[in-house]
Amino acid sequence: MKQVCIVSQHFPPEKSGNASRIYDTAAHLAKLGIGVTVLAPHPTFPTGSFPRTWKRSDVQEVDGIRVVRLWTWQPGSGDPGFASRMAYYLSFPVHAALWLLFTRIRFDAIMTSAPPLFTGIPGYVLKRTSRVKWILDIRDLWIDASIGLGFLREGSLYERLSRRFEQACLDQADLVGVTTEELGRRISLRYRVTAPMELLPNGVNTEFFRPTDGGKKRQIIYAGNVGHAQDLDKVALAVKSMNGTYNLKFVIVGDGDTRKSLEGLVKAESLTDSVIFTGILPREEIPRLLSESLVGVAPLKRLVNLEYAAPTKAYEYMACGIPFVGCGNGEIAHLAKESGAGVIAENTPEAIAATLSKLLDDPEKMEEMGRRGREYVAKHYDRRSVALKLKHYIERMAWTGV
Repeated sequence: MKQVCIVSQHFPPEKSGNASRIYDTAAHLAKLGIGVTVLAPHPTFPTGSFPRTWKRSDVQEVDGIRVVRLWTWQPGSGDPGFASRMAYYLSFPVHAALWLLFTRIRFDAIMTSAPPLFTGIPGYVLKRTSRVKWILDIRDLWIDASIGLGFLREGSLYERLSRRFEQACLDQADLVGVTTEELGRRISLRYRVTAPMELLPNGVNTEFFRPTDGGKKRQIIYAGNVGHAQDLDKVALAVKSMNGTYNLKFVIVGDGDTRKSLEGLVKAESLTDSVIFTGILPREEIPRLLSESLVGVAPLKRLVNLEYAAPTKAYEYMACGIPFVGCGNGEIAHLAKESGAGVIAENTPEAIAATLSKLLDDPEKMEEMGRRGREYVAKHYDRRSVALKLKHYIERMAWTGV
């Protein structure tokens, strides 16, 4: 049996999109006959929502996956400062690298999932000290996004060092996985890439996310990280302008850095009856909430540095048979057009309101878009198919040495 180690900053019970992606990938690989070990921190994200622990490590068996939880610094607040955030990002991969150096398990391949960028540390260390094959899974242009969102100054020492490390990881990797074609194109333009590059999309578990029985509610929904890359405030203001006509609720499922400021806006605009914050919910409840909603929203900020992104939430909306309204250019616009399941609005309350109104006024079109979306993700983005592709890469590298 081939053995693979997956290193991820997030894993259930955390509710991030990548936590579910890593779990689904690992579970499918295990069912396909691969021995899977996942290295992850003790549950931490969203920061401040889990109790701190000082336990060095903990080993669990989860659905055929060996999950090794390693100590990391756990920020105590929902929007931690730079030092606390960096301690969280750095302490885990350093601990993971040490664990890998001293474990007795022989892995055929290691897969590190970034962002954050520093999850590449254990892959780099193991690659330099053993014959293991390294799959560098890149979901995000983390440095570019940090610059675009104002967290990092372009040209700073921190940016230069980060890019050098990213190049070093790309130089050592045996396979580079990217979640979208545009992401792969941008990586190839920015860095020197000698390893094969393959598409490993975020995808969706279409067996879990599927339309459920029950009626529709007068609500639109956002399910995901309440973070800086999303224009959720614009959607809230759009709902305010529509509610003289549509009596619409906007349900926000999740948590994140900008939730408090968004709640402040909702209160200031007298929207507390229209905008509902559920917080983090059990994953089992999400398909029902999506299915009973009229429309899902994926309001990415319109930034050049986010054009490569295709949010996991959009796949989940489509899998549950509801259309989506997105914002932003690039991959999300391509996904909306290619699938026939979404429409793109400008990043203003007025444009979002107009796009939502046009959809809500045409129930037959919404139903058709929902049907197309379900068919599209089942055909192109089912996570079992993605895991099967990954299994073939692991076996090929282990057998041929390339």
